Amino acid sequence: MFIKIKKNLGISMQHNGIDKRHIVPVTSNFLLNLDQVAEASFYTLKAAKTHVDLEGREIELPMHTAVVHLQMSYLYALYTEDKAGRKGRMAERQFYKLFFRPENLDPYLELRGVIETQVANL
Repeated sequence: MFIKIKKNLGISMQHNGIDKRHIVPVTSNFLLNLDQVAEASFYTLKAAKTHVDLEGREIELPMHTAVVHLQMSYLYALYTEDKAGRKGRMAERQFYKLFFRPENLDPYLELRGVIETQVANL
């Protein structure tokens, strides 16, 4: 199953392809394959956090910003040389963090509902 993240919904994103202090607004539609997600977590920020956009401008995420953190499977990983310089390869799983400001919780609740339909609660 795919989920479509639509542009212009006020969603910001962070992923492995950018520095951890950066976040970017979602400016084009994209699809995520839920079959490739190994872990999903939902949480809210307990304190305001400051990040920067790609132009270096500060962006503050207020307290109670909702976050969907999708950790992808190892099949969807970047393989690099070991950071300590030893032989071998290290698998760095890709992730996507989607940030929904407190005034923009409808898309968050919709996305969370879709993901939770794929979950069996025992």
